[in-house]
Amino acid sequence: MDPPSVNLKALTNKPNGSIPTKDSDDIRDSFFKSVQWSADGTTLFTSSFSNRISTFVLPETLLQPRESPVELIAHSTRTLPEPTSAIAPCPYFALEHPSTQTLLTASTDHPIHLHHAFLPSPSSPSPPPPNPQSDDQNQDNADDHTTTPPHPTPTRTQQQPPPLASFRLIKHETEAYLPIASLIWPAPGTHFVAGTANRIALFDVSRPDALTPDPLLSIATIPSTRHLAKGGGVGMRGTVSALAAQPMAAAAVGGGGDGGGWGLLAAGTWTRNLGLYDLVRSGECVATWSAAGAAKEAGIGGRGVMQTVWSPCGRYLVVNERGATGLLVYDLRGTHRLLGTLEGRGGMTNQRLSCDVFPGTESAGGFEVWAGTKNGGVVVWEGVGNQEGAVQPSWDWKAHESAVGATAMHMSGSVVATCSGAWKFVDDDSSDTSDESGSETRGPRRNSSKPRVVVEETSVKVWSLGPSISSPAEGGNAEGGDDET
Repeated sequence: MDPPSVNLKALTNKPNGSIPTKDSDDIRDSFFKSVQWSADGTTLFTSSFSNRISTFVLPETLLQPRESPVELIAHSTRTLPEPTSAIAPCPYFALEHPSTQTLLTASTDHPIHLHHAFLPSPSSPSPPPPNPQSDDQNQDNADDHTTTPPHPTPTRTQQQPPPLASFRLIKHETEAYLPIASLIWPAPGTHFVAGTANRIALFDVSRPDALTPDPLLSIATIPSTRHLAKGGGVGMRGTVSALAAQPMAAAAVGGGGDGGGWGLLAAGTWTRNLGLYDLVRSGECVATWSAAGAAKEAGIGGRGVMQTVWSPCGRYLVVNERGATGLLVYDLRGTHRLLGTLEGRGGMTNQRLSCDVFPGTESAGGFEVWAGTKNGGVVVWEGVGNQEGAVQPSWDWKAHESAVGATAMHMSGSVVATCSGAWKFVDDDSSDTSDESGSETRGPRRNSSKPRVVVEETSVKVWSLGPSISSPAEGGNAEGGDDET
């Protein structure tokens, strides 16, 4: 089957968002790390290396024909106090209901914060806090809140109000905040889950610190941290760096609907361990295993799990590791059997290169996996779940000139968002050797002959997928119909 046509519709190359910078060439001190869609598909949330979370509302005329792509402008940009690798937008976000326009952030040495997605203008009061207990209540009360218009106007001098709510996860022996390495806020939105060192915590969104000092449920992934073997080989040892909730459809089939609309929780660690947890039954551990053996046998490498993704049907689990040239696919129907590996992705880097999934077509079956590469490409595997063993990409296209940190599919399946950017080491004699890094430290390296700067290209792009165009000269690549600018 021929690949679809890919056309560039919108882009931005300003990772600092609406906040002005002293440096005229602001793409040199920061780059986009992640991009994800809102639940209603109208808004993009991005995070950058400069600790900024930006919100972009896409125009309604995005897919209309035009000579050049639309320049995206951040409607709101929030600066976090410390680096973060975990943000989670509200799962019932709706642009017409201001009370739903919230997101969770987790910064180093800080509690988890609930923020309004759009900052108020200097003359406007702070947005009212949402009531996340009920989706219907939020919509009924939405008309009473008028501080955030349906289509906010971007401003460059925005004040940052305090968080709407805070949620603490601390080590009781020292009262220090535990570092949050992963964070998800699954539908219907009554609870969210955070991962840290050897622990998974479940929070009730309606009960912040002001009402209760501890999470609703705290699950130790190993029996004991005092033992020299850190659990004696039992459980899932390491920092929980990836979390994914089983889709609602699979949860209903499996009888896990009582847990808020999602079933099993899939977790991964930097030590390459994987685990399945049933939070409906008070955090019961269903299974744990290591991804190291399967990755070694497949020859794809890997240096720690950075992402776990359920298939849309909830039967398969895609495991994405740092420094891996492919993805692992497990069949979780009864066992954690390795179904196959998705090969052909250039991912030999420490940088986060996240992927996304989408239901497959009737002709291909299974589901699709979309992932970025180190060299700026996006690869697509179709019919995943129907094949065993090594699976090569179905098609690909050149999206950026630097590493693609995130690929996010729109709910319609006809639009995809990508973001790019990476550090580059430059010698004093101008002989360039590039090396991407996922470190959260900032600025050039001190006492080093190789100052660290950002690759010249960093951007967020929005693409439309059109009808298939057969072109023997292009082979398996699908080029965009619009010029990349």
